[in-house]
Amino acid sequence: MESRYEPQVIEKQWQQVWADQGLDRTLDADDAKQAKPKFYALSMFPYPSGTLHMGHVRNYTITDVIARVHRMQGYRVLHPMGWDAFGLPAENAAIDRGVPPAKWTYQNIAQMRSELKRLGLSYDWEREVTTCSPDYYRWTQWLFLEFFQAGLAYQKEAAVNWDPIDQTVLANEQVDSEGRSWRSGAIVERKLLRQWFLKITDYAEQLLQDLDKLPGWPERVKLMQANWIGKSTGAQVTFTTEQGDEIPVFTTRPDTLWGATFMVLSPEHPLVSKLTTPDQAAAIAAYQQAAATKNEIDRTAEGREKTGVWTGSYAINPVNGEKIPIWIADYVLMDYGTGAIMAVPAHDQRDFEFARTFGLPVRVVVQPEGQTLDGETLTAAWPGEGVMVNSGPIDGIPAGKGEGQSVLAAIAWLEQQGKGKGMANYRLRDWLISRQRYWGCPIPVIHCPDCGTVPVPTTDLPVLLPEAVELTGRGASPLAQLESWVNVACPQCGAAARRETDTMDTFIDSSWYFLRYPDAQNANQVFDPAKVNDWMPVDQYVGGIEHAILHLLYSRFFTKFLRDRGLIKCDEPFQRLLTQGMVQGKTYKNPRTGKYVVPAQVADPANPVDPETGEALTVVYEKMSKSKYNGVAPEAVIDKYGADTARMFILFKAPPEKDLEWDEADVEGQFRFLNRVWRLVTEFAQTRQGVAPTTPDTLTKPEKDLRRAIHTAIQETTHDLAGDYQFNTAVSELMKLSNALNEATCVDSPVYAEGIETLLRLLAPFAPHISEELWHQLGHQDSVHQQPWPVADPQALVVDEITIVIQVMGKTRGTIQVPAGADRQALEDYARQSPAAQRHIEGKAIKKVIVVPGKLVNFVVAG
Repeated sequence: MESRYEPQVIEKQWQQVWADQGLDRTLDADDAKQAKPKFYALSMFPYPSGTLHMGHVRNYTITDVIARVHRMQGYRVLHPMGWDAFGLPAENAAIDRGVPPAKWTYQNIAQMRSELKRLGLSYDWEREVTTCSPDYYRWTQWLFLEFFQAGLAYQKEAAVNWDPIDQTVLANEQVDSEGRSWRSGAIVERKLLRQWFLKITDYAEQLLQDLDKLPGWPERVKLMQANWIGKSTGAQVTFTTEQGDEIPVFTTRPDTLWGATFMVLSPEHPLVSKLTTPDQAAAIAAYQQAAATKNEIDRTAEGREKTGVWTGSYAINPVNGEKIPIWIADYVLMDYGTGAIMAVPAHDQRDFEFARTFGLPVRVVVQPEGQTLDGETLTAAWPGEGVMVNSGPIDGIPAGKGEGQSVLAAIAWLEQQGKGKGMANYRLRDWLISRQRYWGCPIPVIHCPDCGTVPVPTTDLPVLLPEAVELTGRGASPLAQLESWVNVACPQCGAAARRETDTMDTFIDSSWYFLRYPDAQNANQVFDPAKVNDWMPVDQYVGGIEHAILHLLYSRFFTKFLRDRGLIKCDEPFQRLLTQGMVQGKTYKNPRTGKYVVPAQVADPANPVDPETGEALTVVYEKMSKSKYNGVAPEAVIDKYGADTARMFILFKAPPEKDLEWDEADVEGQFRFLNRVWRLVTEFAQTRQGVAPTTPDTLTKPEKDLRRAIHTAIQETTHDLAGDYQFNTAVSELMKLSNALNEATCVDSPVYAEGIETLLRLLAPFAPHISEELWHQLGHQDSVHQQPWPVADPQALVVDEITIVIQVMGKTRGTIQVPAGADRQALEDYARQSPAAQRHIEGKAIKKVIVVPGKLVNFVVAG
């Protein structure tokens, strides 16, 4: 009697069996019964928002298939999961709902863990980490102290986003595109506050150069990282004010120093107040206040009107002794370079526009060949090639950065004269990790009036995040208001002192979590170096392109720092990186208003019309979201079709790096395929007798053809799952094998039995539940997931016969089957004797025979 495929029943059953058996438990090197190579498969861990979305499903399913295949291929696999659990959403939920952040977070974790388990993901849950748990953030604090002791964690004044109504610091993502606070709606100001930084710039060159060590990363991700680091070479030159203060300037064009006619400082530059003369004080103060309301994008946008104010002071150009005015302008940023630039208006467009706006001199120092530029009549800056003029010791030298050109000549002269030095500069800035928020890892330092900044002793870690906190979203940091928590004794002198009330950027938590997984339960140290060195680096990392810069850069920085501290041995954390595309849902959009329409309100999907305006709607696929009415809940798909179908659709619909369009019809197509597999195997299981070993030498032609299809599927699927992980074509191979078995006539043969079992073993990583159920229906006691990955038999792939096309005078007249190894003469003989050729060459003189081995035989006849 034919049984029915009921995925909800078998999936729940096998998930419990696997959990009871500890099927997915990780084998460390000292646990392994025999020496096995390691494979560390890792998905970027999620923020516990409460529910999974289809982007999660795609990410985790991809990694799960990779992990399962490697287990079957003989690797011991580490495949863990955890939670990036600190952060602003929990704090917002506490403000909006009156729920403590910890309670809200752990409820969400429980919900999402349950949903992940329904997908049949082969996680070792004994390795689970939660970044908001004290047993995790204790070690986050310990790592911060490592940076502090190494001189790489420090405090300095920095510009932050400030909400003047709520009186609080805002993260960049809390400021909308119009520069307003997400909560109060106030225009956000820029304000200087004392902030904590990690000195990532000390590793800038390593982070740039070691991108060459990552052939397994997408080129576009490496390019994004290189651009973010932003290395530029040039020289640092020091200008001196009339008051005797030094202003260092970095320039990529030191050869144009002789063309500098003024200087520009950032409005936040610490020397502005000292350089401002009394008659300029009011104008300078007003300009600084206006600049504080603008974000970085606004200040540096190309083409915007240049604004600025003269300080009333001058600086001395070190190369020619000229006195040039010092201005402030908001297009110069304090946290980029030195916060000061030398302005060469003849050869830099921003400086040119500024000079023309304020009537400042323009001096040409690069003359293009065949032209005579005049600073008085220039209509735009000349940034191109030419010959140096008006440049003292480098006059007449070709302008450029190559050997024998002006930039290197200028650097050599500056160094010889002691007026500057060649150096590299980086766009990368030190990492600001301070957050004036509650739901984050407390920074483990104490501020003592006598001892200064004192690290919390490691024996006192963790510095626990207090629970009795009132969260309003307004005013100073909630922690700063807890006097009982803030007021402590100095660990060094015992005097009254105060805790640091800032918490850490959540990127800190995610910059080392992959190092905790190999030793997640260690209560005595951050991790056992031997275990981490056994598993690291991560062999395959899978996650979204949105983390291509900061998360990956910070993780690389942490890895290199901990290597230098002697805690780990690897240089890079992630050997291979796969950035999966988005899952897009179908939605209806009014092209005129830009509004989305609820699909249920569209009367005729074939001719969609806006129910409010009567206008034609456009059908578009966009990233799933509630606001676009195109979201699909993973739970709903699993309830209807089962987890295996959801997994198969996600893997089959598109290559992993491409965006995927959700299509209910294609989901049903995968459900039908799994039903066909179910019927195929259950029918075989009901009639199966004892199966003798396959004996290739005694096989019939149908058996040989089927065995070739079996081993072709093995070969192609294995190839598709190596390297670029083309899951979609691998699923296609499984469909081909299923079709070959359905069409086979040798169902009583051992070859057919081999085909059935091979299909299940190949299918197991993709659809783990149905494969396990059918494997056991065949009478097996062990798990299909513990079987070795099939290996293609080269002998089975050999083709005994091939098809040859018969042509006469270039026209196809038929085909024949010939032995695969037939030589040219044999092919001609077979062709001559074939009925297809005989009908057209009989009685005619054959002038020439053209033989193309493996393809065709063409007879050229007379008349």
